[in-house]
Amino acid sequence: MTHEVLFAPRANAHLTEPFVLIARAASPEIAANYIDAIIHQCESLRTFPMRGTSRDDILPGLRVFGFRRRVSIAFQIRGEVVTILGVYYAGRDFEHDLEDG
Repeated sequence: MTHEVLFAPRANAHLTEPFVLIARAASPEIAANYIDAIIHQCESLRTFPMRGTSRDDILPGLRVFGFRRRVSIAFQIRGEVVTILGVYYAGRDFEHDLEDG
């Protein structure tokens, strides 16, 4: 079964922070490649959405997995739709952010 992957507005906004930080430290091209890799990893949930750790203690149906040791990707699966709820870079507190809605 193939799932549809959607990005919540919050998740899209979260991609700005690492882009800016990496672009300043390295280059806009390197930053764009890194963001593209995050998006590609999120889109890979189409074929295998049950990866990561279940975090029902924070939000029903929440799952979280890491990417390149610097990013936590939080998502929910509802039927055939995977919604990326947040992309947390460099240790940002996804637990508190998602609990607050």
